[in-house]
Amino acid sequence: MAEHEEKKQEESLMEKIAEKIHGHDSSSSSSDSDDDKPSESSIKDKVFRLFGREKPVHHVFGGGKPADILLWRNKKISAGALGVATVIWVLFELLEYHLLTLVCHLLILALALLFLWSNATQFINKSTPHIPEVQIPKEPVLEFVMALRFEINRAFAVLRDIALGRDLKMFLSVIAGLWVLSIVGSWCNFLTLFYIVFVLLHTVPVLYEKYEDKVDPFAEKAMHEIKKQYAVFDAKVLSKIPRGPLKQKKKD
Repeated sequence: MAEHEEKKQEESLMEKIAEKIHGHDSSSSSSDSDDDKPSESSIKDKVFRLFGREKPVHHVFGGGKPADILLWRNKKISAGALGVATVIWVLFELLEYHLLTLVCHLLILALALLFLWSNATQFINKSTPHIPEVQIPKEPVLEFVMALRFEINRAFAVLRDIALGRDLKMFLSVIAGLWVLSIVGSWCNFLTLFYIVFVLLHTVPVLYEKYEDKVDPFAEKAMHEIKKQYAVFDAKVLSKIPRGPLKQKKKD
């Protein structure tokens, strides 16, 4: 009897050890399989994004107040900016108002109201209206001018590289863009074109941010097709065009 009980204890002990070893192996294998599986964040990072962007749309537009306005983070300010642009377009385009006439009429109205209000307060025993001093700050103006200067110089550098024949693809893109812009310019004047661009900036980015998961797959297919057609065009046409002296020097 004692020997039989000892055998049972030994068998139960061996079973426990085997279970522990099996449990450890299964947990380690499951952890290894979990490590082998790519995380959702890495999968999302590999998803094609329009124009090859790696940052959210808000960061692409600078991440500041202009981005908040374009993406309607503050609906009151965004609606106000769009409303002001619409009023300006209606005044100058539909009602055919002139800028100088509009500015003069607004100044006449504002000065007349303030003048009458200042004189009327003397008869009704009220304090005169407080008119604050308006001054243009120096630092924002300098920052804007410096940023504008940087962008203009960069545009000049790109145009110089294109004119020297250093980038054929960029040359064709600029020519096509200017050609499309000239066609659009023949349809409408500069103010209407500026208003259309302003409205597009206030509608397209926010719609894209909302439906980017649906737009990006279509954009990926379109980009693949464009690259395919460009490769065919390059093989049949562009590769046969003789290169300039700069290209030949670089190859040598």
